[in-house]
Amino acid sequence: MGDANPHTAAAAAAATATAATNENAVDDVHKISRLSSVVPNGVIIKASQVAMDSPYKSPRLRTYEIEVRNLYYKIIKRTDRSGCFPGARFFQRHHHHHHHHRRHHHHQARYILRNVSCVARPGEILAVAGPSGAGKSTLLEVLAGRIHPSHGPSSSVSTVSPKNSSILVNNQPIDFEHFRRVSGYVMQHDALFPLLTVHETLLFSAQLRLPSSLPKAEKAARVEALMGELGLLHVAGSRIGSENVRGVSGGERRRVSIGVDVIHDPAVLLLDEPTSGLDSAGALQVIGMLNNMAESHGRTIILSIHQPGFRILQLIHNILLLANGAVIHHGSIGLLATRLQEAGHRIPQQVNVLEYAIDTIDLAAAAAAAAAGDGGDVEMALDEVTSEVSDVNSPGPEEMHLDYANSRFQEIMVLSNRFSKNIIRTRQLFAARTLQAAVAGLGLGSIFLRLSHNKGGIQERYGFFAFTLTFLLSSTTEALPLYLQEKQILMRETSRGAYRVSSYVISNTLVFLPFLLVCSLLYSAPTYWLVGLNPCISSYLFFVLVVWLIVVMANSFVAFFSALVPNFIMGYSLISGSIGAFFLFSGYFIAKDSIPEYWIFMHYISLFKYPLDALLINEYSSPPNKSSCYGEVVAGKCTLSGRDVLVQAALENDSKWLDVGVMIGFAIAYRCLCCLVLGLKTRQKKQ
Repeated sequence: MGDANPHTAAAAAAATATAATNENAVDDVHKISRLSSVVPNGVIIKASQVAMDSPYKSPRLRTYEIEVRNLYYKIIKRTDRSGCFPGARFFQRHHHHHHHHRRHHHHQARYILRNVSCVARPGEILAVAGPSGAGKSTLLEVLAGRIHPSHGPSSSVSTVSPKNSSILVNNQPIDFEHFRRVSGYVMQHDALFPLLTVHETLLFSAQLRLPSSLPKAEKAARVEALMGELGLLHVAGSRIGSENVRGVSGGERRRVSIGVDVIHDPAVLLLDEPTSGLDSAGALQVIGMLNNMAESHGRTIILSIHQPGFRILQLIHNILLLANGAVIHHGSIGLLATRLQEAGHRIPQQVNVLEYAIDTIDLAAAAAAAAAGDGGDVEMALDEVTSEVSDVNSPGPEEMHLDYANSRFQEIMVLSNRFSKNIIRTRQLFAARTLQAAVAGLGLGSIFLRLSHNKGGIQERYGFFAFTLTFLLSSTTEALPLYLQEKQILMRETSRGAYRVSSYVISNTLVFLPFLLVCSLLYSAPTYWLVGLNPCISSYLFFVLVVWLIVVMANSFVAFFSALVPNFIMGYSLISGSIGAFFLFSGYFIAKDSIPEYWIFMHYISLFKYPLDALLINEYSSPPNKSSCYGEVVAGKCTLSGRDVLVQAALENDSKWLDVGVMIGFAIAYRCLCCLVLGLKTRQKKQ
């Protein structure tokens, strides 16, 4: 590495860099800006603005310079010394907030960011680099307004909130509500629909993010221009793909993710590890594209990156090097090399400067930990804190009032179109579900073929209805993976203000209604007539209606649980267990009068009870005739009519239309609960 001791040399480099950063960083940025301006404008702009000028028609009217001053971010890990079980901390939270002197609680503050200062200018890329746990992603989260800065060590709780004073935009305290509208934030992991094409993905994003006043032709032109700038025209008709679906490459998928967030032409773009998981060629393409975006469109770009290659460094204007949450260097890569050499380091020719600096920081941290005798006392990354976290010095985020680009009706139309494409292209859901309904209808019809009109036939009809309910309610869990996949994308899109959560829930419902109606018809048409149920046409249509409402109600039930659970295994377990409990208390296995009083509420909230009662009433409430007699005929009078069957089942006074109303109410209630849970999670993600 060099003749100097790594630990001592790194400390000297850190001290030198920290002392010089505040004085020289701005001057160094100006130098780079002047050097880049030497390149002829026609050469730079011509390659990209040919694509972008057609939709925008004019240069950017306003650019944004972001300045960070003495920014801190800390977390407070609350530890419990009382030895009680972990769940007890929840009950002690409020009490502890007012009684800090109790010995059984201890606050351990950890600063993720320490006195960070930097400047990001329009037309330039500021790359935030550093070893793992340095605070790169946390800094981007703060700049994106997803979390708020904390007070410094010398600040008191009563001082002015640091969240605006620490970050300046064009020399003014940041307004996060406005800043969110003019910026884009690309997360590290891609969240795209694998069955949509590249063009469809960007077009749907344009329809949701761009104002409704913009003509459709102009939106389409902007999508074409953006694909040209992103280098995606050759894969415009290819599907995004996933692990199970063949699609575009990883680098192309990452560029699509960037395109989704720049379709509305944000003046500021924040990217968390845009080269993560890409090979050197793919990473170079992504950074080259971002460099072109910055220089040709006057866009301010801030990204985090981990050990970039030499060619990538040539495309980055400024480096912000962090270590343990503190700034080690802010300026050009050339200035970093000079400071390392002044500190006594000899940089090998085959190693780039930034990679050497990060390795030196890692060695210094390891040496410091070994010298302290505590290798585990290292700054923890924010996402590694699993215990209860509470920052009493950091004010909570204010409510974000986002202006949506489109009306609710327009959002519903766009989301319905997108969701319908996903359903049709998901073979496991569309083709398999429709085939399953038709095969199950024929199969059950052949098993319960022409049920007799006697006491045995009554029991067989009861069993047929019960099995129909079990099959229809349990088969709707197939939509759970689709809901879970959509939830990840929903969280990102709604947190950016692309559309309302309620618009998503309504559009989802509207798309599923006709699809489930088709499945209901495919099941009911063969089954009803093969089994030989009530021959009245009105009874058949009511049977179709009930089957449709059953699957709609079950689909809403699955949608609600998909909003609650984090993965498929937990969701499937909870849904299966709940359906089993509903069936148990439906009245089929145990009569209502025999259910204990403390369990009777399960009978009334059971998804089985109301459709089962409706099917029984529909079957046995026909006017007296030859086909409605289930006993012997004595002196021209039936000894067991359909009315008698309903009396035995205690359903003689019930209305099948009331049961229909309850089923509709269940479907609406579960959709509303789904919307409520998703809304709460989206608000939490915004905060």
